[in-house]
Amino acid sequence: MVRRFRGESQHKVDSKGRVSIPASFRRVLEASDPHWTDGLNPELVIVYGDHRRNYLECYTMEAIAEVDSKIDALPRGSMQRKMLQRLFHGQSYPTNVDETGRLVLPAKLRQKIDLEGEAFFIAAGDTFQIWKPETYEEEELAKTEEWLDELPEDFDPLVFLDDAKGE
Repeated sequence: MVRRFRGESQHKVDSKGRVSIPASFRRVLEASDPHWTDGLNPELVIVYGDHRRNYLECYTMEAIAEVDSKIDALPRGSMQRKMLQRLFHGQSYPTNVDETGRLVLPAKLRQKIDLEGEAFFIAAGDTFQIWKPETYEEEELAKTEEWLDELPEDFDPLVFLDDAKGE
């Protein structure tokens, strides 16, 4: 059974880069880590990516394994494989949730997204993202509102699901 992250929340980041993960997100991380058992801390991979990415994307162990297998299926030596390896293997940080339900974000990752006193968490299916709250509001929230404003007042976005291909 695939577990999905749901919701959004904001949490304080302390001077050492520690930030609490929403409790419901921790349950998904636990359920999606094949090595996790009671008493252990669930693992995850934080992908910080290239210069265009203004957020940190946190992958469950199952989700990153799926990405890895798709990268492995590409021809060795192909530019696509090299670039995806760089973005998902090289520009990533494997870590785990600590005993108190927090992530410790290294200075390099905090600096990359200009994260200081607060972190904004938002679910993205089998991943979740960590943003500087102001960046999220200025960029992502603004894009969503602009997109919605272009649609008719009575438009229901669920209509897009009719075009989705089932697996």
